[in-house]
Amino acid sequence: MSKPTMLDVANLTTYYKISRGYVRAVENVSFQVKEREAMGLAGESGCGKTTIALSLLKILPHNGSIKSGHIFFRGLDLAQLDEYEMRQKIRWKKVSIVFQGAMNALNPVYNIGDQMIEAIMTHELETSKSKAEERSQKLLELVGLEPSRVNNYPHEFSGGMKQRAMIAMALACNPELIIGDEPGTALDVIVQAQVLKLIKELKEKLNLSVIMITHDLSIITETCDKIAIMYAGKIVEYGDIVTVFKEPLHPYTRALVQSFPDITAAKTRMKSIHGSPPDLLSPPTGCRFHPRCEYAMDICRKKEPPFLNVGHDHSVGCHLLSKA
Repeated sequence: MSKPTMLDVANLTTYYKISRGYVRAVENVSFQVKEREAMGLAGESGCGKTTIALSLLKILPHNGSIKSGHIFFRGLDLAQLDEYEMRQKIRWKKVSIVFQGAMNALNPVYNIGDQMIEAIMTHELETSKSKAEERSQKLLELVGLEPSRVNNYPHEFSGGMKQRAMIAMALACNPELIIGDEPGTALDVIVQAQVLKLIKELKEKLNLSVIMITHDLSIITETCDKIAIMYAGKIVEYGDIVTVFKEPLHPYTRALVQSFPDITAAKTRMKSIHGSPPDLLSPPTGCRFHPRCEYAMDICRKKEPPFLNVGHDHSVGCHLLSKA
């Protein structure tokens, strides 16, 4: 039986205005996240992953704006809500985010408890400070920290402890969807593994849906059910983890998978993706990957490829498949 859809993003387009024009950071991006499902957004730095996260919560910087598209959360179009409605109805209460680099996301002059209490009392006006403090302690315990650390300041926490504290803050108002923006950034591999294990356990325990944003494919394989591969502001391949990794159909996805080392396989020379991502002020015509694609045809340079469903909830945007 199929799970109900929680988040339905349709043709989302977000630009940044700079002195030289508009950076077309995200264009016509569509995907769904179902209840109790984890979806990964993967791709090179600058491909638009974080912009999608900021767009979902409408916390873009001053020069960023959603140009078109819809963000349906439980049927409510977030793209049409104003700042007051987003703050009162959605942020923290329904959708929360664990920002990249917890050491920069926490305020250094307030203790951890005060920052959690502020989030709770801002979004739940009827909650008293004593109740908010009690919940803060329980949340720290939930993520594996001593409740007494609620009075500690960020500088008294290690990197992994700060990330756990950020996850506790994200859970402060019992959201249904959590966005993890590179949650393993700046952590060593052991601590990173512990944080990812914690996110998986919380997802199951609290029946959460998760969007995991990262350039590290191994993180997505460990934590997600589905994956969307992004390149230069667009999703080029979308499907369940096993299908996309075993049968990658877009040349970019295939190149990403091949560039990732497999310690269980025979020793082979690593493959790289030649060239650099395009300037999104003036992206290439047609398929944005064609300047770096070894299979590029004339049509790839002229016409944007259709996003085709190739079966089993697996979709790909490539002219190679439309020619097949």
